Amino acid sequence: MSEVDVMPLNKFLAHSGVTSRRNAVEFIKDGRVSVNGKEIFEPGFKVSDKDKVTVDEKPISTVKEMVYILLNKPTNTITSTEDPEGRQTVMDLVAGATSEKIYPIGRLDWNTTGTIILTNDGDLNQKLSHPKFEKSKIYAATLDRPITRKDFDRLASGVELEDGFIQPDRLAYIAPHIIEIKLHSGKNRIVRRMFEEIGYEVKKLDRSMFAGITVAGLSRGEWRLLTPEEINKLKGFN
Repeated sequence: MSEVDVMPLNKFLAHSGVTSRRNAVEFIKDGRVSVNGKEIFEPGFKVSDKDKVTVDEKPISTVKEMVYILLNKPTNTITSTEDPEGRQTVMDLVAGATSEKIYPIGRLDWNTTGTIILTNDGDLNQKLSHPKFEKSKIYAATLDRPITRKDFDRLASGVELEDGFIQPDRLAYIAPHIIEIKLHSGKNRIVRRMFEEIGYEVKKLDRSMFAGITVAGLSRGEWRLLTPEEINKLKGFN
C-alpha cells in the first residue's frame, strides 16, 4: 500500500497479518484498536500507512510480503496459533518459515491429518473461511469396519443430521474400510458425523485436498510455499 492509498480499518488489520478481516471487525468493536491515539469503533474508518494504528496499544502496519504455506498436518496437532495446554500446534511445525505473522485457514480436528494452508493474507483467509464460499474438500475416511453396499448407497444419497441434510458431492470406494468423500460443507466434524449417522466410527481421517490444493508429495509434518499457480487458484476459487 502506497502512502496515498487508503482502506477501511478492518482491511488494514487484515493486511497487517493481525487477524482476518472478519475477526478484525470484532477487534474494532471491542475497542482494541486506535488510530492516531483515538479509539475507533467503526470498521469502515479509512486509514493509510501515514496513520499510527495500534491493536491492544501495540503499533501495527501493513505486511511487507504476503506468505502462503501448505502444510501436511500430522495427527495429535492443534490447528491454532497457540495452545494453553502446551500441545503441538501447526505453528510449531512452520516455525522459522517466515518472519510475518501467519494464521491457519480454517481448522482440522487434532487427530485429523492432511491439507492446511497458513497465510498472512487476511482477505484470502476471510474468503476461504466464510461459510458462503463453499470450498471443495476431499477426505479419506478409514472406518472401524468394512462398509456394506447398502450403507454406501445410503450415504451417497445423503443423510439428515441435527443441523440439516447433507449429501456428498462424490463418494468413492478405496478399500472395504476406506472411503473417499468429497464435500463442500464446512460444518464442524461433518465427515465423522455423517458416518456416525449410518453406524460407523471414523478411526482415521485425512484431508487430501482443500480448495483445489493437495499435499501430494509432502510427508506428514512437512510444509512448502505455495506456487504462484496455486495462489491464483485459491484467489480465483477454481
